[in-house]
Amino acid sequence: MADEIITVSTPYLPGYRITKTIGFTWGLIVRSRGLGRNITAGLRSLAGGEIHEYTELLNQSREQALSRLKDHAKELGANAVIGVQFDSSEIGYMTELLAYGTAVVVERETDKTSPVRLG
Repeated sequence: MADEIITVSTPYLPGYRITKTIGFTWGLIVRSRGLGRNITAGLRSLAGGEIHEYTELLNQSREQALSRLKDHAKELGANAVIGVQFDSSEIGYMTELLAYGTAVVVERETDKTSPVRLG
């Protein structure tokens, strides 16, 4: 866990206790498909069904937003982010995706007999 930022959608992290709440953290990305992909997606929309070009775009954007959230949390001194959520919107022909949560410092809970070391 030394360099890994733990992210969870819950307001707690089972097996860990929060020792410090740092505050709001986020990762943001705004992306667009190229003109060719937009035309292909537009033609597919006429037939109905899943638009694979946009599914791929949103999945990649979600991963990048989550990665940026982790980078931001690390810069703030956190080792975990709780309450992670995603929000998206459209800006013209572009898609904005925001990952956000609360940056915290956690430590593993230990039983009284055996201490657990982080890192």
